[in-house]
Amino acid sequence: MFSGRRYVGQHAMRTIKLTIAYDGTAYAGWQVQPDRTTVQQTLENALEKVTGERIRVLASGRTDAGVHALGQVVGFSTECKLPLDVLRRAINANLPPDVAVLKTAEAPEGFHPISHARRKRYRYAIHDGPVRDVFQRRYAWHYRRGRLDAEAMRRAAVALLGTHDFSSFETAGAERATSVRTVFDVSVRRGRAGNKLPSPVGRGAGGEGRVGQGDDSIVIEVEADGFLYNMVRTIVGTLVEVGCGKRPETWPGEVLRSMDRRVAGPTAPPQGLFLVRVEY
Repeated sequence: MFSGRRYVGQHAMRTIKLTIAYDGTAYAGWQVQPDRTTVQQTLENALEKVTGERIRVLASGRTDAGVHALGQVVGFSTECKLPLDVLRRAINANLPPDVAVLKTAEAPEGFHPISHARRKRYRYAIHDGPVRDVFQRRYAWHYRRGRLDAEAMRRAAVALLGTHDFSSFETAGAERATSVRTVFDVSVRRGRAGNKLPSPVGRGAGGEGRVGQGDDSIVIEVEADGFLYNMVRTIVGTLVEVGCGKRPETWPGEVLRSMDRRVAGPTAPPQGLFLVRVEY
């Protein structure tokens, strides 16, 4: 068992695990980039003000520009001795309004937010009403070409369950040792007036609230042991091709078996995507 502390000279080092939420609209993604505002740099700046240390944090995944998080997990080491609840309040006091630390916890030495993750869940919100929802424009894809068949999309998504090579759903990006992933769950749901659905701006998969304008909203959620670059957004773009009637319900399965990104649908825009949670 790891103790969660190690010593550098005479100083005890703690490993801290943060769960954070952020609105990705104003950021060039998670990862630090020269001359760009990123979530990682914003968090590290706040940590330096609180601890007096230059801290480099590691997140469970690097979200792209415009992508949001309801439960991103971040790890770092520090000599700071503040109690966890005080540390959380102090970090939040130094963060802008669109980033917040939800939880702080001690983690074992060697905790790795990426390699130790067992499951991740993403949510994607689509608004397919005839008139754009001005209050959801940063948090949903406004699909303007007509109403989508959510039931057809749900049936088509079943082919993606299980362990497969998902290279058809990966755009050029980070190098991976393998394109094989296991998808545990894919859900496609349309809002109904008066009913409650998981909200794209709620916290976690169990958050409740109205999505867009009820009947004009579709929520797609995907849970897997890991994701390739733009995998969820490509799955969404592929399912939308089914939902608009361009492709049959059997097509996503054919795309999967082809192992060729050129066969899949377009990459859905970033603003509808949320990292919901990471399980360890």
